[in-house]
Amino acid sequence: MENCCQHALPCHFTCLCVLAQLLTWVSTKEFLVFGPSEPIVAAPGGEAILPCSLVPVMSVENMEELRWFRSRFSEAVFVYRNQQEQKEEQMAKYSGRTWLVKDQFHQGKAAVRIGNVQEPDSGIYVCFFKRGLFYEEAILELKVAVMGSVPEVDIKGPEDGGVCVVCMTSGWYPKPQVQWRDSRGERLPASSENHTEDDEGLFSMKTTLVVRDSSLGNVTCSMFNPILGQEKAMGMFIPEPFFPQASPWMPAFAVSVTMMGLLVLGSCHFLRREHLSKLQLRQEWENLQREQESFQKKKEAELKTTSTLQEELDWRKAAYRAAWRKAQLYADWRKEHFQAWSVTLDPDSAHPILAISQDRMSVTWKDTTMCLDGLFYVLGTEGISSGRCYWEVKIKNGDSSKWILGVCREDVEREGLYFESPEKGFWTVGQSSTGYWAYIDNGRASLSFRQVPQSVGVFVDYSEGDISFYNMSDMSHIFSFHEASFSGTLFPYFRLKSGDVSMILSSMAHGSEWREGRRKRGKKGRRGKREKRGKKRKKLLLVPLEESLSPPGQGLTPGARVVDSLPGEESPFLSHPGTFCSHSADSASKLSV
Repeated sequence: MENCCQHALPCHFTCLCVLAQLLTWVSTKEFLVFGPSEPIVAAPGGEAILPCSLVPVMSVENMEELRWFRSRFSEAVFVYRNQQEQKEEQMAKYSGRTWLVKDQFHQGKAAVRIGNVQEPDSGIYVCFFKRGLFYEEAILELKVAVMGSVPEVDIKGPEDGGVCVVCMTSGWYPKPQVQWRDSRGERLPASSENHTEDDEGLFSMKTTLVVRDSSLGNVTCSMFNPILGQEKAMGMFIPEPFFPQASPWMPAFAVSVTMMGLLVLGSCHFLRREHLSKLQLRQEWENLQREQESFQKKKEAELKTTSTLQEELDWRKAAYRAAWRKAQLYADWRKEHFQAWSVTLDPDSAHPILAISQDRMSVTWKDTTMCLDGLFYVLGTEGISSGRCYWEVKIKNGDSSKWILGVCREDVEREGLYFESPEKGFWTVGQSSTGYWAYIDNGRASLSFRQVPQSVGVFVDYSEGDISFYNMSDMSHIFSFHEASFSGTLFPYFRLKSGDVSMILSSMAHGSEWREGRRKRGKKGRRGKREKRGKKRKKLLLVPLEESLSPPGQGLTPGARVVDSLPGEESPFLSHPGTFCSHSADSASKLSV
C-alpha cells in the first residue's frame, strides 16, 4: 500500500503541472479550434460529418462566422455568417448536399454533414471560426474508403501441371491490392486477376493461383485497402493428392531433349566462330577506310574551327548576361548586384497598437502582455519606383509568433479584413500557426528551411519584375515572385499578427562602402586573370575544337556554369549594373491607413 502511494504521487504531480501549463496557454488566447485527430472515413454514396469544437467551451451562437473550406479560403464547402447560411460563396459541387449540425452549439461544437460522398470529396478540410477580429482554424482529413468482404478461397482443380486455387471478394473501395503468400509469408505470383465495379462504385475481385509445388501446403489470399491501411485474408490448405502425378517417361524425355539441345548448341557455336572470323577481317578493312575518310574530314573541319569558336564564345557571353538576373543564387552573391537600401518606418502609417522606435528602425507591440491576431501593419517611409535594391529585417522571437513582411503597391486596399496576395498588390512571406508560407494568388505555398530564419533579406528588381526573399542566417534562397505584375510605387510592408515578436531593420550604411573596397582589392587580381585567359583563348584559336558546340539561339538555364569572358572584357557576373533603386518623392504618410 505504501509503495502504491509513492508511485501515485509523482503521477498526480505531473498531471497537475500539465493541466496548469495548458490553462496558462489557453488563457493567452480567446479560444482554440480543434478537429478529430484521426481521419474521417466515409463510404461512397454515404454521409460524412466534419466536426470541430472550441476550447475553452463557449457557445458557437456568438460566432460572427463559421466556414468549412478546402485548401484555399475561397473554396468554401459551407459558410454560416450572422446566423444564416451563405450559399452564394459555396462551391457548386457541394450545393444541395451539405447541412450544418447545430444541436451542440451550446457545448462549443459545430459540424457539417456532407451527403452522397464521392471520391473527389476525399482530402484536407479546414474549419474556420471567427469572432470580432479574432479567428482560429483547425485541419481535418476525409478519406473515402470501404473494407469489403473476407476473401473466399476455393480449389478449382488441376491446371497447367498444378492445382488452380480461386480467391473472390466484393464490396471494396478503392480497388484493393491482391496478394498471394505461402506458409512462410513469401509472395507468390498470381496467374490471373480480374475486377468489376458495381453501380455504387464498389469493386469485386477475382484472382487465381496455380500451385505446382506440393510441399507448400498452405496458401493465403489477402486483400489490402491502401487508404485505410487494413487488409483481410483467408488461407487454404492443399492436400498432396490434389497434385497431378508425374509420368515415368518424363525423365527419359527430359534427358533426350537435353542431349539434343547440347548438340545443337555445339554446332551453332562452331558456325558462329567461323562467321565471326570473316566479319572481323571485313570490319578491319572497313575501319581503315573510315579512318582515312575521318582524317580528311578532320582536316577540313580545322579550317572552320576559328570562326565557329569565336561565334560560340560571343553567343555564350550574351546568353549569360541575359540569364544572371533570374538565377536563384545565394544572398551574399546577389548583394553584389543590388544597392543596399536603408529603410525607415513611417509612424503615420502604423497601427495605434504598434510601437515605432525613435530611430524608426524597429517595430513591436506597445503592450507586450496583449495577445491579438489582427491587421496590425506599418509601411516604409520611402517607395521604390525603379532599379534594384535590398534590405534586411531581423525578426526577434519570430519562430514562436505570427508575422508577415514584403512589399505592397501604393494603392492597395488595407481597410477591413483582407488577405495578402499578388493579385491584391502584396508580395509577402511570413509565419502562421501552421508553419512558414509564401502568399500567392491561389492560396499559400509552404516553405521549408535548413535553418530557422532570424533575419530575412528582401531583394527587389523593379525593371525585371522580380521580388525575392533570402534567409540571411545561412544565405539561402526562400522564395521568388518572378515576372510580378506591378506598376507605380512599391512600399516595404511589415505586419505583426500575434506573439511577442519584433522586427528590426538592419542598418545598410556600410554596405556600399564594403563592396566598393572589395571591388578595388580584387581589381588587380581580375586584371591579371583576364590577361591569362586572353593568352589561353589565343592558343585555343589555333587548336581544333574536339567537342560539339551548342548552336546559337538555344537558351541557358539559370544557375548553369559559366565560361570565361573574352580577353580584355570583364565577366558579366563581376560587372556592377549602373541602375539602382530610385526612391519615390511621395512619402508613405500620404497613403490611407
